[in-house]
Amino acid sequence: ERIGSATSLSSAAISNRLQELVRLFKERTEKVKEKLTDPDITSDEESPTASPTKPAPLASPVPPPGGQPDGEKVAEEEHYCEMLCCMFKHRPWLNPLRNYQFPSSIDPLTNLMYVLWLFFVVMAWNWNCWLIPVRWAFPYQTPANIHCWLFIDYLCDLIYLLDILIFQTRLQFVQGGDIISDKKAMKENYLRSQRFKMDLVCLLPLDFFYFKVGVNPLLRFPRCLKYMAFFEFNNRLEAILTKAYIYRVIRTTAYLLYSLHVNSCLYYWASAYEGLGSTTWVYDGEGNSYIRCYYWAVKTLITIGGLPDPKTLFEIVFQLLNYFTGVFAFSVMIGQMRDVVGAATAGQTYYRSCMDSTIKYMNFYKIPKTVQNRVKMWYEYTWRSQGMLDESELLVQLPDKMRLDIAIDVNYSIVSKVALFQGCDRQMIFDMLKRLRSVVYLPNDYVCKKGEIGREMYIIQAGHVQVLGGPDGKTVLVTLKPGSVFGEISLLAAGGGNRRTANVIAHGFANLFILDKKDLNEILVHYPESQKLLKKKAKCVL
Repeated sequence: ERIGSATSLSSAAISNRLQELVRLFKERTEKVKEKLTDPDITSDEESPTASPTKPAPLASPVPPPGGQPDGEKVAEEEHYCEMLCCMFKHRPWLNPLRNYQFPSSIDPLTNLMYVLWLFFVVMAWNWNCWLIPVRWAFPYQTPANIHCWLFIDYLCDLIYLLDILIFQTRLQFVQGGDIISDKKAMKENYLRSQRFKMDLVCLLPLDFFYFKVGVNPLLRFPRCLKYMAFFEFNNRLEAILTKAYIYRVIRTTAYLLYSLHVNSCLYYWASAYEGLGSTTWVYDGEGNSYIRCYYWAVKTLITIGGLPDPKTLFEIVFQLLNYFTGVFAFSVMIGQMRDVVGAATAGQTYYRSCMDSTIKYMNFYKIPKTVQNRVKMWYEYTWRSQGMLDESELLVQLPDKMRLDIAIDVNYSIVSKVALFQGCDRQMIFDMLKRLRSVVYLPNDYVCKKGEIGREMYIIQAGHVQVLGGPDGKTVLVTLKPGSVFGEISLLAAGGGNRRTANVIAHGFANLFILDKKDLNEILVHYPESQKLLKKKAKCVL
């Protein structure tokens, strides 16, 4: 117990001393600030106080309660910073909420908060679309639970109303090529749009008829007309997902389930209209009504067969409409699913098509199997590592500025570390990034051979290459790692006919950037200072 008490006393003393040091440093900082703002103020630096590093004798290791004034206690409780004095304090989590200001304008294309809000709007819309038919057809809405249904109904109405008043009136829009973020202009743009008219129709107060006809769920049918929010949410979500085709498959499946859901509700309504159990075709009233009716809807729309024959004219017409609707709905669903799967596998299909065409070409000209196997290996590795066969095909449709931005994000971190280009104009480096070509080499592939005319320089992006030499030309002189450069002598040599001085092979799979001498010369015409610097380095190397 004595050891524990001594430890707690020493910890308290250390904590008190640290707080004292922080207070002294703060006072010193304030005095320096006053000296800078008003030079006439005399500084205390001329008569320094005792060093704060020497601990003052403590009268008592534990500070007596009530020793500090109340005002100082309040100030200490409200203070928070990232320094040592506040390391063991809890961050006031309510401050960010208190200081948060709702944005005056919202970018609907990039604002993730708006996408999250659309999710809640779509959830409210789905509640109405799925539950209104159920409550109308099945006997699930009773006087005992009516308050629960109404509570969620009006909660969804509140979400609709907040969407109109807060979010839709703050959405930016493009007019004449300019992004408009003025409050009045955004509000007027929404009020003139077709969406505002649909949003008003969605909130028609037909609920007042409850007092006359009772709580009829069909009076809430206009709430299902807020479909524009659903399609907008789909577009925004697909834009931020890395594998949007998965969501498209889920959405198409939901379309199918909803069509079966509506059909099951109609079947129960038709059975109740004819009389439950009145014929062999209608629902007999046994078991779970929704599950039994949903099972009937699946068999009908998918046209599995095995259903009892309709007896009355009403049942025959209903069944015919069901069959026609089922054929139409499933043809649409199958077409959508085919498009979704086709879009998801478009890249793989293109890869297989290119590879099959290459194999057909090699077989036609009877290329040796060893060469064919290496070609296949190149296709497979390039596709697995890059997800595409040629990066230029992806970027050719983009504007020049966007291509430069992508090249900077992908390649600048590697090229900027190359010692050859350090000190050159930054814009020259950017222009050079657009001229780089990415090439994949297989294990033991010759990148360049001794005696060849050098016209390119190589930068290793990934993998390793080996420089070979010696009497037999097979001795490994050095292994180059990612970020290394070789072949730069070919670019720096003033005259032509410069030959390679060594063999370079890929040690494993290697991804290299290639810069052509012609491209570099075209760039350096516009950057004379960088050209002088490279010539100076060329003299040192050569």
